[in-house]
Amino acid sequence: MRKVTLIEGDGIGPEITEAICRIFEAAKVPIEWERENAGQTTLAERGELIPESLIESITRNQVALKGPITTPVGKGFKSINVQLRKTFDLYQNVRPCKTTQGVDSKFDNVDIVLFRENIEGLYSGIEFYDDRLEMSDSIARITKKGCERIVKAAFDYAQKYGRNKVTLVHKANILKGAGGLFLNAGKEIGENYPDIVFDDKIIDNMCMQLVIKPEQFGVVVTTNLFGDILSDLCAGLVGGLGVVAGANIGDDVAIFEAVHGSAPDIAGKGIANPTALLRSAVMMLYHIDLSEYAERIDAALNNTLKNKIDCTGDLGGNANTEQFTQKIIENLN
Repeated sequence: MRKVTLIEGDGIGPEITEAICRIFEAAKVPIEWERENAGQTTLAERGELIPESLIESITRNQVALKGPITTPVGKGFKSINVQLRKTFDLYQNVRPCKTTQGVDSKFDNVDIVLFRENIEGLYSGIEFYDDRLEMSDSIARITKKGCERIVKAAFDYAQKYGRNKVTLVHKANILKGAGGLFLNAGKEIGENYPDIVFDDKIIDNMCMQLVIKPEQFGVVVTTNLFGDILSDLCAGLVGGLGVVAGANIGDDVAIFEAVHGSAPDIAGKGIANPTALLRSAVMMLYHIDLSEYAERIDAALNNTLKNKIDCTGDLGGNANTEQFTQKIIENLN
């Protein structure tokens, strides 16, 4: 029995994490949940955003599933997601975006896995403000090690799952230093994978190509800021943030999460869509070598999504969270 830290989060978090627990129980997944939490709820209850018990649990179990978390806005608190990524050096943000039958989208042939560097770049938090000039500087800190390890992770994934191309996205034509360092890392690492085609795209051209012909891309790797933008763009190609998985992966620890917000406006109404968190949980099962259960749950979810009437309102259906969850359980084979 594998222990996994479960972070239910805020807003709709408790509702959708409960749905995942029900599905896992029905599928007899050999997992024991160790429940912890973070965010606005724990701040109100325990006076801290990220309890030490949560850090200890993740350190001990090395795998966590996280619902959407709210960081209080305008009160001086740092992003909880960013803090967790830095605490555990989760340098890979992995976002699969694939067309699903039954989910409305503009395209029917998208199958992209985006690797976003998760620690460095403009999100390093290195900023300076000059009161005299009323001027702010933000530094995009890029290291050779950081570039190489995220690029290698993308190539390793492509090799493992039979993908024949990796596309690196950059702005080296303008950002000669930082962009050039990242692009050179791609070229050098790519030489070690002769069976995988390496190509690169400038970020602005990449955005255009994605909305014109997204099927030309498979595995995409890019820097932190560009990845933050492209991952949402890719999600939009396949139906939105409510249907895509997300993972933050390091060498020792991995946290799988729904990438959408906590949606406090619908919390407690029983209408939230658990698809994104369930797909993240499926990613987690592959990560911990429980692929048999992952495939079974994924098939049940996809079969449920084919029938719009069985889906939640945001997917065009009439079901509530409980009914949608029950239908997935019924579709387990």
